[in-house]
Amino acid sequence: MNGRADLGALLAQLQLTDSAFPSGRYTLSHGLEGYVQLGLAGPENLRELLTDLLRNAVGPGDAAALALAHRAAAARDWERLAEVDRRLEAIKLSREQRAASVRTGRQVLDTAVFAFPTPPAVRLAELVEDKATPGNHAVVAGVLHAGLGVPVAHAVAAELHAFAVGWTTAAVRLSCSDFRRAQRLLHQVRPDLIRAAHTALAAEDPRDLHASAPAADIAAAAHERAAARLFAT
Repeated sequence: MNGRADLGALLAQLQLTDSAFPSGRYTLSHGLEGYVQLGLAGPENLRELLTDLLRNAVGPGDAAALALAHRAAAARDWERLAEVDRRLEAIKLSREQRAASVRTGRQVLDTAVFAFPTPPAVRLAELVEDKATPGNHAVVAGVLHAGLGVPVAHAVAAELHAFAVGWTTAAVRLSCSDFRRAQRLLHQVRPDLIRAAHTALAAEDPRDLHASAPAADIAAAAHERAAARLFAT
């Protein structure tokens, strides 16, 4: 692959994970608001909470689903992709998290099919429209990255970074951090992002997808019943 092709894939990757892409992810705190409402989150433990999510939920869950979806799309194995999508939905215990994952996934897919209708994106849109697969965000992202020629490792790393950026931005909006500390936190969790990426890329089967973050699930359950909420999750 020549340097120009490499740059094309890089630019596609940057576009898909840019916060300006109309995905609706800015409405998500990924459970952080639930922690704050329970008095369990503050500047002193943000690193611990984010690391727990990356290690025990996002890495073996959404990021692994992205990797599997990327490979399935590259192989045009749509039955396998639907299996990955359904498995990902099944391991999300919180109703809010399930709904948000599908909502943002379908919003990203709708924009992508209009902006860059690659064959994998178009095919996935047909499957979602026919209710053959839910269209979770991680699965949609995997298909889009594959269709645009982004290598699977780069796609996983970029989406994990985007998750961490969204989480730290939510921390700023919830007054748990400021912008400078948020940037320091992103630097500090880089080794955790790398470990999560390695975990995700090691997944070989939909049954490898799992998530075990009980505290986050409890916070999410409480968030669903909160009287006032800044975020959807």
